Amino acid sequence: MNTFLIIIAFVCLVVGIIGSIAPALPGPPVSWLGLLLAGFTPWVETSPLLLIVTAAVAVVICVLDYIIPSLSTKRYGGSKYGIWGCNIGLLVSIFGLPFGPTGLFGLVFWPFAGALVGEYIKKQDIQPALRAAWGAFVGFLSGTVMKVVYCIALLVVVIVALV
Repeated sequence: MNTFLIIIAFVCLVVGIIGSIAPALPGPPVSWLGLLLAGFTPWVETSPLLLIVTAAVAVVICVLDYIIPSLSTKRYGGSKYGIWGCNIGLLVSIFGLPFGPTGLFGLVFWPFAGALVGEYIKKQDIQPALRAAWGAFVGFLSGTVMKVVYCIALLVVVIVALV
């Protein structure tokens, strides 16, 4: 049974890393589940504090993943129109995707396109609109890096505990 749990834990940890990049898979929560499952074996000792802290970090990362593109749009000079466009793009990329590109491309495309269109409506100039859209893209990449680093860290914790 312990071997089965470790195998499932590693599957969750790897799927969590993949889910941090690929759409439709919640990477950090799946990786955290892997840590939890590994903790049920005698080979990996996890304290309740470690589980609580890593769960809280996973929740914060999941929330920030949807906030960072908007903040980055604003940082790159986007107005409320650009931020709203980015947020609408995020919603389109999450809920349905019947409006064009899907998958990982859609997760990048829709916030970028939303910020671009929103900012262009506000300023009627393509340069500031492109800058705001670039901010949405940078925010998306930042969130992805944050998720991948978290998931790899959990994998390292489990591997170090097993060694």
